[in-house]
Amino acid sequence: MARRQPASKPSWTDVKAELASFDRRGLLGLIQDLYAAHKDNQAFLHARFGLGADVLKPYKETLDRWLWPDVLRNQDTSVVKAKQAISSYRKADGELAGLAELMVFYCERAAGFCSDVGYQDGGYFDALVRMFEQALKAIAQLSAIDRNRLIARLNRVRVISHHFGYGVGDAMDSMLVNVNE
Repeated sequence: MARRQPASKPSWTDVKAELASFDRRGLLGLIQDLYAAHKDNQAFLHARFGLGADVLKPYKETLDRWLWPDVLRNQDTSVVKAKQAISSYRKADGELAGLAELMVFYCERAAGFCSDVGYQDGGYFDALVRMFEQALKAIAQLSAIDRNRLIARLNRVRVISHHFGYGVGDAMDSMLVNVNE
């Protein structure tokens, strides 16, 4: 029997209606197929269920790839793809300590890349400052021990960022002062 073609682009409502007809075995088979189809699906499920020694590892690998590319291979940076990794983790698990860790890691890798290769891009710097601010907001909600450890790491990012110009380090100074008040 031929399936009817929807008049418009399929949506979650359409998928949900199709899933309603699945039994437990069918749903497990579908999830298994999705798991096998792409490593992003595997990372999502591992994070959602807390499986593995380090559920943040695949997200950090993505951040590392897009924030500190191999310039000898002509790889590009991509703030969008880096931020998508954090967004994907947020959807998979969203655990605050994990989000804060990814945000701080983002800042470390972005600042490290700029410092290491002398990368000068205003948009990249703007994204770094915005992520620094988001990281501080996430960190503020953590326990004192976790908060102090992550703030110390962001402080190192701040110090490195003073070498970039564009007011990056100054903006970070201002944000850290506001956190400590």
